[in-house]
Amino acid sequence: MDRPWTQLPIHDCCEPLLALPPGLRRWSPHPYAALGAPYPAGSDPFQLRWSVLQRLLRAQWLLQERDPELELIVFDAYRPLQVQQFMVEHSLSLPGATPEAVAEIWAPPNPDPAAPPPHSTGAAVDLTLATRQGGLLEMGGAIDALGPVSLPDHFADADPGSSEGLWHRRRGWLAAAMGRAGFVRHPGEWWHFSWGDQLWAWQTGHLEARYGRLGAPV
Repeated sequence: MDRPWTQLPIHDCCEPLLALPPGLRRWSPHPYAALGAPYPAGSDPFQLRWSVLQRLLRAQWLLQERDPELELIVFDAYRPLQVQQFMVEHSLSLPGATPEAVAEIWAPPNPDPAAPPPHSTGAAVDLTLATRQGGLLEMGGAIDALGPVSLPDHFADADPGSSEGLWHRRRGWLAAAMGRAGFVRHPGEWWHFSWGDQLWAWQTGHLEARYGRLGAPV
């Protein structure tokens, strides 16, 4: 996948990572930790930069303003570079996976601090919708699914009265709440949103990103 946003410069504002507060629901168990991904001891994948977290809280408020029975559920947030490498290798090992399909949804685990994977910056979050009673909503494709089903508008032409039409509307509800809170959506992933990273800067016309890879020179 071509990623033109990685050409934009980064001027990291050095905001800290903060854990998700109790008001934001976490996917449990964490999907990559459950696979054995090499998280450093004591690290927490459910963390985001301070400003990103504030906007995520606003997105949840906006979603519930529309429908009080819905809530966000965070699948993944901060992802160290070694976990990115692990997940790329894991995805390549899946039945039927091709390097091209994996490259569509997994950023390269690039050690160059000028072109970091989005999740390594603490600015990107993968999430979906659930009911407040606990049930996940069907979105027409799993998070991290390979292939066209991951495209945000994959069901755009579906009959509105069909299951596919409902899945498209639900993807739209998620995108609307996140967009009103300032996030941008990854062009190839209905579940991936960010604020302050290179993708955000590229989509919004900013000249530089606010966040670089954590642990990299700034």
